[in-house]
Amino acid sequence: MARWLPRSTDLTRFCQKLNRVKTLEDDMMETSFNRCLSTIDLTLLGIGGMVGSGLYVLTGTVAKEIAGPAVIVSFIIAGFASLLAALCYAEFGARVPKTGSAYMFTYVSVGEIWAFLIGWNVLLEYMIGGAAVARAWSGYLDSIFNHKIKNFTETHVGAWQVPFLARYPDFLAAAILLVATTFISFGAKVSSWLNHVFSAISMGIILFILIMGFVLAQPKNWSTQEGGFAPYGLSGIMAGTATCFYAFVGFDVIAASSEEARNPQRAVPRAIAFSLGLATGAYILVSVVLTLMVPWHTLDPDSALADAFYRRGYAWAGFLVAAGSICAMNTVLLSNLFSLPRIVYAMAEDGLFFQVFSRVHPRTQVPVVGIVVFGLLMALLALVFDLEALVQFLSIGTLLAYTFVAASIIVLRFQQQKGDVPAPVASGQPNPEPHEGPSGGELKEYESFSDKLQLVDRDKSKEQREPGQLKAAFEPYLEFLSDFYPGEVVTVAVVTLMVSAICLCSILVFGNTHLHLPTWSYSLLLVLFSLGFLLSLLLIWAHEQQHSTQTFQIPLVPLSPALSIILNIYLMLKLSYMTWLRFAVWLLLGLLVYFGYGIWHSKENLREPRPQRVSARYVVFPGGSLEERVQAVQPTSQPATGLPDTDTDDCKR
Repeated sequence: MARWLPRSTDLTRFCQKLNRVKTLEDDMMETSFNRCLSTIDLTLLGIGGMVGSGLYVLTGTVAKEIAGPAVIVSFIIAGFASLLAALCYAEFGARVPKTGSAYMFTYVSVGEIWAFLIGWNVLLEYMIGGAAVARAWSGYLDSIFNHKIKNFTETHVGAWQVPFLARYPDFLAAAILLVATTFISFGAKVSSWLNHVFSAISMGIILFILIMGFVLAQPKNWSTQEGGFAPYGLSGIMAGTATCFYAFVGFDVIAASSEEARNPQRAVPRAIAFSLGLATGAYILVSVVLTLMVPWHTLDPDSALADAFYRRGYAWAGFLVAAGSICAMNTVLLSNLFSLPRIVYAMAEDGLFFQVFSRVHPRTQVPVVGIVVFGLLMALLALVFDLEALVQFLSIGTLLAYTFVAASIIVLRFQQQKGDVPAPVASGQPNPEPHEGPSGGELKEYESFSDKLQLVDRDKSKEQREPGQLKAAFEPYLEFLSDFYPGEVVTVAVVTLMVSAICLCSILVFGNTHLHLPTWSYSLLLVLFSLGFLLSLLLIWAHEQQHSTQTFQIPLVPLSPALSIILNIYLMLKLSYMTWLRFAVWLLLGLLVYFGYGIWHSKENLREPRPQRVSARYVVFPGGSLEERVQAVQPTSQPATGLPDTDTDDCKR
């Protein structure tokens, strides 16, 4: 039976395949895409991706059903957590200006299977985002016509009473997605022009909402007579925060478009900062005016802003808001349909997804197969599923992508760069004489051999340490860590940090409610997991980072990414168990695709050298032994990304 078990070498090779990283080109600015987008273009693309149904629909949904007027606090926390994640995306987008977003960032730093799972979740994120916006678009258009479209559909088609499904099939939402898919197929120029037009209209409508809303504001709507500012308490605020993450998904579009930016090193970080700041301010201010115009418990979740103006007697303003919101949602639809095929293209180009999606139309220069296929899938989702179920499903995928990108920042920052490996000394270069001093021309006499050793020690302490190595100040206390390869301890510490964060957040979320832990065990577990998190963070900080580069770098590493990790994990655990169940099913489908197709067709397979017999060098050790070991030597022409299988023999003299 033992012969049927896999050998340890096979398991090792299999694990190496799962964790192999993508090899980047020397010139990362070289691309088959057209680098034509400026900072303003990317900023408008990010604003168009973030300001849509989240502003016009999600504010009312969260305010009425989850957080009340404290939806303002939910958006502030969600904006802060998104800022931490956005800074990580900004550094990666500037350093690795390639399409693929979180998928590409994870592939170049963590490993292949993790990158595939993140890319698989990003696909789901964009599909659900497009479907949710299409349903919101349909709801607002229906509100303009006094819900006649909804009533007609329920009367002639029927209504459903199934959890997590829409009450009735939304044919209008599916139709608008098919129309948007058609426009996207015409090429990038048409998409960019439409995005600029709809973004300008959307920003004008938002300005009108703020001015008119503050004029009609009534502070009594936050009073205790109406339920108070936070009727659902802290739990409602945090649950609302997890749902509000849908509002800030748009900045990921900027990272996905970095391969088409003229100067990604400067344009990507600036565009992410500008668009996220403007979107966060818009969400907070609109939430303020919405909950001050009418009592929060009377809001219409399907069309909160337009309905609020109708009820205050400004029918014309409500009509204007509904029309403007449709324009804003068009930008989100265009953004999702513009970015999704590029993520699919990046995965297919690397061989991890079906090769048909890497085809580009020769005339329009867009991946038309991906646009059509995923446009149809979006239309199907919008036709069947409920908006709230879609939004929570979207949040978990987004939070997971943010978590892995933050972890990838830590791993990448403590890895050696391509040029960090010291070049070997040329064989023809003469060695410095023993009497030469550090200056090269100054002569130095040593009184004894111990004096020379002291000078060597001082010179060694002044050497520039490589990224991932232990800092000189910590070497006397953590000397046992000096034997590991640079970056190896940091990788283990990052894994330990994430496990500690998961355990800590689990105790915070489920300790008193589901687990019913006594006070002493609850406090003890909090202290233990907090210590594990902090010790992992300190261990990472005790190692050398990469030297400052010319591109943007997130400050306070590893603290900033660690805060993003723990906050994202906490928000993920606040989501419902049904969301986790559906997410697990989606991950299982992704694993079937990866192990059935991706792992065998990955282009990194082509870069792995095949097992071959190589020449051997006989090394004679002066120990008096009659046996000599024959050491297989890797030829200098072999790449450093993988080692071939070699045979080691023993021979006797």
